[in-house]
Amino acid sequence: MPAGPPCRLLLLALVLLPGCAPDLGPARFICTSLPLDGDACGASLPGPADELRGTVLQLRETVLQQKETLLGQAETIRELTAKLGRCESQSSPEPGEPKAGRKQSGAKDTMGDLSRAPAETLSQLGQTLQSLKTRLENLEHFSRGNASGQGAGLKDILQSKIEELEKQVLARVNSLEEGKLTPRNESEERSKIESTLSSLHQRISDLEKGQRENRPADKFQLTFPLRTNYMYAKVKRSLPEMYAFSVCMWIKSNASPGVGTPFSYAVPGQANELVLIEWGNNPMEILINDKVAKLPFVINDGKWHHICITWTTRDGVWEAYQDGTQGGHGENLAPYHPIKPQGVLVLGQEQDTLGGGFDATQAFVGELAHFNMWDRKLSPGEIYNLATCSTKALAGNVLAWAEANIDIYGGATKWTFEACRQLN
Repeated sequence: MPAGPPCRLLLLALVLLPGCAPDLGPARFICTSLPLDGDACGASLPGPADELRGTVLQLRETVLQQKETLLGQAETIRELTAKLGRCESQSSPEPGEPKAGRKQSGAKDTMGDLSRAPAETLSQLGQTLQSLKTRLENLEHFSRGNASGQGAGLKDILQSKIEELEKQVLARVNSLEEGKLTPRNESEERSKIESTLSSLHQRISDLEKGQRENRPADKFQLTFPLRTNYMYAKVKRSLPEMYAFSVCMWIKSNASPGVGTPFSYAVPGQANELVLIEWGNNPMEILINDKVAKLPFVINDGKWHHICITWTTRDGVWEAYQDGTQGGHGENLAPYHPIKPQGVLVLGQEQDTLGGGFDATQAFVGELAHFNMWDRKLSPGEIYNLATCSTKALAGNVLAWAEANIDIYGGATKWTFEACRQLN
């Protein structure tokens, strides 16, 4: 409705105030009360336009507030990004070194990461020293069996060095916790410990080399003392296409949580063609073509155990044996899917890509021996005889445990092992 000139209500008469609006022709007057000192020409009329104007003003105020909030958040993001960049630059490796947590094939890291928290450092060094002790015990057994005093004499010398090194490591960790070590002193301590460990490894390796020259091809074990993504063993040959299999091994571990991945077999296009894994707090599992069956194994008690798994593609039937006794069975595990050939078989790591993509959290920690594989289902009697050493060892017809068939990388080691001796 067009509005005419505003007016005042004065002495009950309407008086047209000129000059307030252009001539719009015949007009109808809408009057409103104004204060006596108010400006009639500046008066606004109530109505929808006023409401819309108020709404627009509120929206503009809201937008401005949100803009201020976004600017504040952007500034916070910039600050956090800068802090993250500083943290990453402090933890990034030197030029030319592998990225954190990764090592090149064949690299040897005998101490773990000494830049970690003192408690974790002590734990990893303790595992390494324990591994050296175990190797020395095997050397002592070997020297007694061969009536050689030289091996035993060296063993005593090396044992004393390990005990001395343990004291140095403990003192270093205590100093770190108390903040006594300066960067220079810490570097000197680290170099000293690394030098001593390298010397121990070399002398033990020399003794083990003497063992290898006199031991049968299958009388050895692999050890993986640390949970890393670079320590593993690789079988030199691939597997054939299989419609059934049996895989058996001796295994020893006290790792927690989960012993990791004793073995994994990957083929082009399928990294989980055949995998045995115990990851985190989950039970041990067997994966075939990414299909999973949970196994009843309980093996992380630090003792040697013999385990076997059998499987046939027909109905996907599987069985699991620990120490010669069947502990579980099932079916529908990747039924009618043959194990594919031309893959890569790795001991000690889980493959995310063909022959690589290792994850330290899934690595096997412990000892492994007599890993054999057949392209048929072994009978319960055959498995029992293997676990109890009742008869001559039955070698796998697909993969037989032999030192020449396996290469080791990243600090994994081999030394003499006799399965039947563990049962005495």
